[in-house]
Amino acid sequence: MARTLDKTRKQIAKKRNGALDALHEKSRDSKRLHRAQIRDERLEKIAGARRKKDQPLLARAAFFQDAVQQNGDKALAFDAIQAKIKEFVQQYDEEYGEVKKNRRPGRPASTREDLLKLKVAALQKEHRDGFYLPDLSTEANAQLLSRFEGSWSYLTSLAWVKVSATGTVKPSSFPPQGL
Repeated sequence: MARTLDKTRKQIAKKRNGALDALHEKSRDSKRLHRAQIRDERLEKIAGARRKKDQPLLARAAFFQDAVQQNGDKALAFDAIQAKIKEFVQQYDEEYGEVKKNRRPGRPASTREDLLKLKVAALQKEHRDGFYLPDLSTEANAQLLSRFEGSWSYLTSLAWVKVSATGTVKPSSFPPQGL
């Protein structure tokens, strides 16, 4: 990825007729190289944090993409959408029960158990208040979702909705605010 460093190195090498190893430790050019390297590292760190933050929505879109593809790239009925939402919400229940069962009596919960408990509680709360997912009830959006290749930029072309446990459907925008 180091674009800035490569560009700077190329400019300095061009200026010095290809001799980069003859730089003085505190010269302007070595300082330029150092700044470029620091900038590239900082940008890579920020990009990694963004990818980590975006991962849950990408996984959610992939889960519902599988549901649409199993239905033959057709729109899903509302009860099928609710069933898939429940399946997604309950995906950690089995693992949480297993971790909880394996814990010895009187021992505090492990970090993994705490994380799973928080995930399960957050998914259940989101399901109660309004579960954020691509609109699977329209034919055009279902076909768009079936062609999803895993990129964040593709998700902006999809229509998104919030479906509550009571059955209300509200249109929503992408990226979500407050998830």
